[in-house]
Amino acid sequence: MHFNFNSSEPIYLQVAQQIEDAIFTGGFKEGEQIPSTTEISKEFHINPATVLKGMNQLVARNLLEKHRGVGMFVVPGASKQITLDRQQNFYQKYVVGVVKEAIRLNITETELKKLIEQGYQSL
Repeated sequence: MHFNFNSSEPIYLQVAQQIEDAIFTGGFKEGEQIPSTTEISKEFHINPATVLKGMNQLVARNLLEKHRGVGMFVVPGASKQITLDRQQNFYQKYVVGVVKEAIRLNITETELKKLIEQGYQSL
């Protein structure tokens, strides 16, 4: 994990994002226990309450679950949910804007599809 203490993004959100990224990439597997708030806070010199707040963001999204007295665990299906969330975010953040700009540029749907296919082929 790496935290940018100079970022405008709060540290607790960075904690949540990095744990989510680790789940997405398989660093934390479904059903697996993640490091405790104490472990993370000591290793990265972050207040434990900040770490917990980030983890609770993922609990609220049903990506992590608390096992009382044991710790936090990755929920089965978390990776798939993250993928679906990121696909929806991709659509909202990129696709909608590309389509709007294509319309402004008088690029037809067929032409846009060809451009996208060209992009796939060039990578």
